Amino acid sequence: MWKYAAGSLLAVVIGFLADATFGDPQTSLHPICLIGNLIAGLEKRIRKYLPKTKAGELAGGGIMAVLVTVISAGIPALLLCAAYRLCFWLGVVAEAVMCFFLFAVKTLRKESANVARALREEGLEAGQKAVARIVGRDTQVLDESGVIRAAVETVAENFSDGVFAPMLYMMFGGGTLGFAYKSVNTMDSMVGYKNDRYLYFGRIAARIDDVVNYIPARLAALFLILSAFLTGQDGKTAWKIWRRDRRNHASPNSAQTEAVAAGALHVRLAGDAWYFGELHKKPFIGDDLRPIETCDIARVNRMMTVASVLSLVVLGTVKAAVLALLI
Repeated sequence: MWKYAAGSLLAVVIGFLADATFGDPQTSLHPICLIGNLIAGLEKRIRKYLPKTKAGELAGGGIMAVLVTVISAGIPALLLCAAYRLCFWLGVVAEAVMCFFLFAVKTLRKESANVARALREEGLEAGQKAVARIVGRDTQVLDESGVIRAAVETVAENFSDGVFAPMLYMMFGGGTLGFAYKSVNTMDSMVGYKNDRYLYFGRIAARIDDVVNYIPARLAALFLILSAFLTGQDGKTAWKIWRRDRRNHASPNSAQTEAVAAGALHVRLAGDAWYFGELHKKPFIGDDLRPIETCDIARVNRMMTVASVLSLVVLGTVKAAVLALLI
């Protein structure tokens, strides 16, 4: 058993390095796209047969959450089992490919850097279009500061659920647990809204996402604080603002890493935002010590990258130590 656990550790490292080098492939056959199609298809079918009542939508959302998670984890589990049975190294390669699809380090850096480039070279409208690729809010109402703020928030928040949390689950549960986590995260991003359509249908998926991200979000914040010290940002203030503002969000997890970024950069993040033409009132995170600027996108990207490498080293060392004790 330890041999396969060691293979899984190697696969996570290879997957991380591949993502940092090549980035996320843009293809409709990407596993996350397939999970998204599964969610959309199941939602359509479940809604067809269940009553449009609070109980019916809660039950339908629960059924969907279970089916999506089981299918998303079950298929990788079967593939990995077959690959490792045929050849240990075939299993490592297969699992490394899975891990590669679950990381988002280079994509976060690239897409957020595109926002800064668009603002500098083409102006506000181009910046709004660039940031619309990575956020769910209405971007056409944002001014330049709002566009930059949205990009910084996205890098900070997605370090947790796009890098650290998948890494944590893959380290100790392989590609199978990684895909289980990502299916929950994808469900939350698709149906976890508090609007008329998803208030009840998406509630269970949103609650599961809160649970599976609870510990990773807090650990990710600590790694991001450490990276602030290592990248020349204000780690001390990052710690202070994290302690003070980490709960300034409707989600118990989203403000954790955003608060660190706000403190490290001496800027104020969050606040009111428009979604689908509706204004959502939100508290601020951080202190407005200076105007936010395009360079802050590069600064938070450096923090995210260093924190990602630190996470890989620390979690990999912990797993290797555990394996050494079991041999």
